[in-house]
Formats: sequence, structure tokens, C-alpha cells
Amino acid sequence: MGLYRDTGVVLRVQKLGEADRIVTLLTRRHGKLRAVAKGVRRTRSRWGARLEPFNHVDVQCYTGRSLDVVTQAETVDAFGAGIVDDYGRYTAGCAILETADRLVSEEGEPALRVYLLLVGAIRAMAGRERDPSLVLDAFLLRAMSHAGWAPAITECAKCAEPGPHRAFSVAGGGAVCPRCRPPGSVLPSAETFTLLDALLHGDWDAADASAPTTRRDTSGLVAAHLQWHLERQLRSLPLVERRAPL
Repeated sequence: MGLYRDTGVVLRVQKLGEADRIVTLLTRRHGKLRAVAKGVRRTRSRWGARLEPFNHVDVQCYTGRSLDVVTQAETVDAFGAGIVDDYGRYTAGCAILETADRLVSEEGEPALRVYLLLVGAIRAMAGRERDPSLVLDAFLLRAMSHAGWAPAITECAKCAEPGPHRAFSVAGGGAVCPRCRPPGSVLPSAETFTLLDALLHGDWDAADASAPTTRRDTSGLVAAHLQWHLERQLRSLPLVERRAPL
């Protein structure tokens, strides 16, 4: 019996039998992990509520034949409490969890950078200090950068000619110059390119100052770029509520 401990964010849970759950976590040292949490659906379970999506937990597991088994769980950060009662934050948070789950495809392979990006994004979402759509788009851009899919913003995606450029092509890799512009390219505003760059590099003063229309246009480009590379649609992304900042 091989015991180990790790910290991770709960990405999703699935029912197993009458009282158990399969819990999927993204952990600091072991990457994506699927483990059985026995008896956590019983009303008398002492730690079942800790293994809910969004929560940041310290878990002890032992290695099983097909799935590992959770033997202990302690809360590190109860991020779910600041997310699940707000529809906008909940839907944006679900899109973050689903993206992290998709990007880390292999179980047991360390994915420290995605883990750190995930913890930071969920913490910001639970903190309620920023527009959830901005937090979501910043996470998606940075996660795509880690995967090697970051869209070109300040130079042409085809020939690397310095910008600014007016056209954006999802299939072409981002901003494109007039010479390389493929059919079907769109013409976002200059403010949209500015917001894309601000979110990618963490310039929150510029991001918070952006207009609602700019945020919606930026979100559309980010979502299209992500799903082009994933080659399938995220189920949670169409549910994300896009609201004008108060």
C-alpha cells in the first residue's frame, strides 16, 4: 500500500455506487489525479463536503489497482463558498475547471504551471474583486500560452512582422498582416488587441478600464481560439454570463 499526500483543486466529481465518488483533481506534484472517495455521499461523512469542485484541498491517498483511494482530505482554501452562489462567477469558474481538465490530458504527469494558473484564477474568482469574464479570459490566454497555442497579438502570426495589425484569424494563429491575411479573418478594434495583450501579461489596470463591448469581443476571440485548438467545444463556455461591469 503506497501512501502519498498532495494539494490540489477539485475539477469534477462523479457518483460511484450508492455512497462513493470519483474525484478528479489537478495537483501540485502528481498532475491530474482521479481517486475514489469512499462514503462521502453519506450524510454522516465528515469530509465529503471538502471534495467539491473549486475547493483547494490537501489529500492523502493510497495507490489502488485501477484508481487510487482518498483516505483523508483537509481544506486549504474553500474557494467554492465565494463562487457557487453567483451565477456569473459559477459559470466562468466551471469553464476554468473544464479547460484545466482538457489541457492536462495525461493523468499522473506533473503540470505545475497549469496548477498554479488554476489556483490563481479560482482565488481571483472567489475574491470577487474582478469581472469574472476578465479572470476567465486571462486564464484561458495564459493556459494556451503554456500549451503553445497563444494567439499572436503584437506581431503577425505568419511572418512575425511587428504590428499593430488590423486583422485576426483564428485558423491563422492570431493577428495577421495585410500580406498574410487569410480569407475569413475578422477586424477587431484596436482596443480589443490592447485588452488581449493586457490579459495575457497581467496588466489589470488596462483590463479593468476596458469597455463592455471590448470585453465581449475579446471573449469571443479567446473562446474561438481555444476551441479551435482543442478541436471540440467546451460544454460550460456557452453558459458563461457576459455582463457589463457595474
